[in-house]
Formats: sequence, C-alpha cells, structure tokens
Amino acid sequence: MKRRNFITKTSAQSLMLSPGLLWATKFTSNPDDKNVGYSHTTRRNTMNKWRCALELNAARKPIAGSKKILTEAIRRGADLRILTEFIHGEHIDPTSSITEIIREVSEFAVTYLLKDSWVAGMMSLRQPISLPNGFGGVSSMSFFMYNQNGQQAIARPYLDGVPRKGTMGNASFEQPQNMPKYHIINKWDEDTNAPSSNFIYDFEVFRYVVNDSWQEVLSHNASGNIRSGSLKDLTNAFSEGCDVKIGISGLCNDLADTSSEVVDNELFVKTGWTYYYTDQKLFMVGSHPVIRCKPGIPLQYESRGWDFGWLMVRSDGHVVYRRCNPYSLKFSDVKYRLPVRWFVR
Repeated sequence: MKRRNFITKTSAQSLMLSPGLLWATKFTSNPDDKNVGYSHTTRRNTMNKWRCALELNAARKPIAGSKKILTEAIRRGADLRILTEFIHGEHIDPTSSITEIIREVSEFAVTYLLKDSWVAGMMSLRQPISLPNGFGGVSSMSFFMYNQNGQQAIARPYLDGVPRKGTMGNASFEQPQNMPKYHIINKWDEDTNAPSSNFIYDFEVFRYVVNDSWQEVLSHNASGNIRSGSLKDLTNAFSEGCDVKIGISGLCNDLADTSSEVVDNELFVKTGWTYYYTDQKLFMVGSHPVIRCKPGIPLQYESRGWDFGWLMVRSDGHVVYRRCNPYSLKFSDVKYRLPVRWFVR
C-alpha cells in the first residue's frame, strides 16, 4: 500500500520565526491623549498567522524548522497547535480496510517550558471523539500530551460519577498486535477514575505550528516585585479588550517527590476573566483550565503525578489553584506565591 503525505512542504524562509516579538506595540498613559492605552497605528498585527516551528517525520526526526525555534516561540507565549496524519484502518479501526489518510490539527491550550529548553503541550478541553460519527465511550476528559520529540501521553478522568475501585500504581499491559505503530511505554491507575498512559504512535507526520502574536508586557517575582515591563501597560491593554495570557513558574514543583527532583517549569495558559482594582493597583485573572504534571523531560503522566483545575492569579504573586483530584473529582483550593509573566494580544 502506497502511503501519501499530503502536507505541502513549507519554504525554509516561511518556517523561520523572528527572534523578536511579532508585534510592534505602543502604549500611552497620557490622559490628554485620545488614543490612551493601545495605539493601533503602531501595531503590526500577525494575529492570524500560524507558522511551522518544527516538523517531524514518522520516525520523529526533524525535517523542517527546529526545536530551538519551537522553544523560543513558546517562551514568548506563543499558542501551539499540532498537525498529525494517520491512516483510518491503522489508527481508528484496525479491523477496517480503509486506507484513507486523516489529517488532524489539535489545540494544545496548556503549554510547558521545562528547563527553559523543552516544550510539551496538553489538550485541556477535549472529550473523546469516535471518528467519524460522534463521541466515544464514557464521558471523560481526554488530556492528551505531546512532547517536542513526538512522545505522547493521555490522562482520562471520567466524569460519569460511576464508582471505580481499580488499583493505583503501575499497571501491566501488552502491546496491541493489531496496531504496530502504537508503542506503549507504561500505564498507570488502570480501572480507577483517572487512568493514564505514556506512549508513542508513529504518525505519518508531526507538525508543531505556533501563533507568535503575544507580547509580554509585565514580569514579576513571587512577591510581585517587577522584573520588566509595567502594570500600566498590562491594564491599558486589558482595558482595550486585549486577551491576556500568563506564564507561571513553579506551579508544578509540589508534584515532585523531593525538592531535589524539581525541574524548572513554566506553564502557559490563556485567561478569560480579568479584573483591576484601580485604587490598590492590583490586577487579577481567572484562567482557562490547566493540567498540572510532575515536571520532567520528557513530560509524562504517572500515578498521583498530575491533576487539573483552574487558576486565580494576581499581579502581586498571589495564586490560588482550584484543584480537582482526578481520582475522586473532589475540589480543594491551594494557595501559592509564584513568579508570573503577563502577555497581551
């Protein structure tokens, strides 16, 4: 069977991302200026321009872009989507003779930068889909994770409320004989409410595409002391309706078994609810869903090494994590003081 890759190769020139920001943005706080805040005349808008930062072949070898380009884009707060291709009769239904290639592009709304040099992304809103007709099996979240080297994983907290009494820890498994491109690395917490596994599926292609249109306007340490930028730039942009994204460092540290095992980690996620106390000069946001994972390279799921929830983050370093225990679906609030970088678009 001849297999075709339908991806059109992108020129080397279009693959390369600017080492600097893709926006030229000006903020003004002059009350006499009619254009207080965001100056549209100085903006070079690349909001809708997605570019390939890295492409891997089926053997997960780089064939376009580079890991450095991907890392630098994510460090700047770039959004991440990953394109893959697979054959229906190999991936969706191994009993099928259909050889049609399916192309998938998925949003990875939670991104990680580990040791300032390794990228991983997570799907945070996905329910299991049974192609081509609807949803698959029991209602759950499908927290798929892809590393920059093509290693994948999934954590699946069930949402149906059915009690499950599986055994926590490493689970036994056998490689599926009818899926030769699916290579299981390990499985965890089988038959509990939150099974997970790490694996590699040999997709025909992996293309990591980024939207590098965010601009960092404020960075502060865990005490809220400003490292760069200004709160005024952030609040001016938010007042004009700009999206706000955060890069938060150290949120996953307490998932490590010991302090010596902590790997530097920065998690990026968009926010949807933004507030500014104008007298106190205090800015705060509510985030989109996040998935925390025990930091490591590559990033992997393991028993009790991950959870999910929502963040409330302030510009003085105060962070509240509304944590959902994936095994019980019970919630608790955990408080932190953490460094944060703030981006606008």
